Amino acid sequence: MQNKLICELSTIWLLILALSSCAAPPQDPVSQAIHPSQPYAIVLGIAQDAGYPQTACQQACCAQVWEGVQSPQMVSCLGLVDPISEELWLLDATPDFREQWQLLTQELSTTTITQPSGVLITHAHLGHYTGLLQLGREVMGAASVPVFAMPRLGKFLRGNGPWSQLVELDNIVLQPLKSGHTVVLNERLKVTPITVPHRDEYSETVGFRVEGPGKSLLFIPDIDKWERWERSLADEIAAVDIAFLDATFFADGELPNRDMSKIPHPFVAETMDLLKEAPFTERQKVHFIHFNHTNPLLQAESPARQEVAERGFHLAFTGQRVEL
Repeated sequence: MQNKLICELSTIWLLILALSSCAAPPQDPVSQAIHPSQPYAIVLGIAQDAGYPQTACQQACCAQVWEGVQSPQMVSCLGLVDPISEELWLLDATPDFREQWQLLTQELSTTTITQPSGVLITHAHLGHYTGLLQLGREVMGAASVPVFAMPRLGKFLRGNGPWSQLVELDNIVLQPLKSGHTVVLNERLKVTPITVPHRDEYSETVGFRVEGPGKSLLFIPDIDKWERWERSLADEIAAVDIAFLDATFFADGELPNRDMSKIPHPFVAETMDLLKEAPFTERQKVHFIHFNHTNPLLQAESPARQEVAERGFHLAFTGQRVEL
């Protein structure tokens, strides 16, 4: 009886996370009508590393979730699905790995897949790699899951516990990444890491360009100010069909007791200004993701959300699917 109750509660929690409509924008055409044989990406989370609500936060932004007015949001993550080969990949391994893996496996109703076909890590910050522990012997006891990592990250994982135990027990097999060099996942999907400037204590930071048979996407959940990047954001957006971009903060002053110049994520307002002269069709490609708990874009009726829509941009949402 107790096990049955636990399973029922887990199912309810997953349903709440997957259907968090009060914090998600309406679906747009790019997220609809996936051909049953085409590979696609699915958004498995949209929040900054600490999730939404954030631990110990009693501000109004999080109180709304504690009180049941707003829905919780899982940490920023994408899944890749190939319905023909029945393979599943994760872009980042978050603290919400358990729920996100469950949602991802439900995309393949006929398969008995028990572990990812691979995990590609952007960098070594809390919300992007700590979920790898779920592959260890205390949980999944996975066997030789390919984990794609840049050189410094690979060295960090090999040389520091508990990550090193995953390598030693063959739960994961580290696969090297090199910026600008394409990794072929299978005959229909390939991924190219692109180095981006960020706070790199333990590893490099990359974004990923994902290419399928028909379309492509760009995933950059974390980056410092766009002007610190040697690439042109407009050019990178022009090269893909959809771009999921860092939206940690909406504007300066969002953290009133901190100097936000020391947390140099590009504000959503800055990104929209940078792209204001871009054609409407280019702005429509941008879907903001990786929202800090303080970001007003998480609030269903906020003026910030209305501004994003009026200026031709979109917000990513859990369950969003993008055909590749």
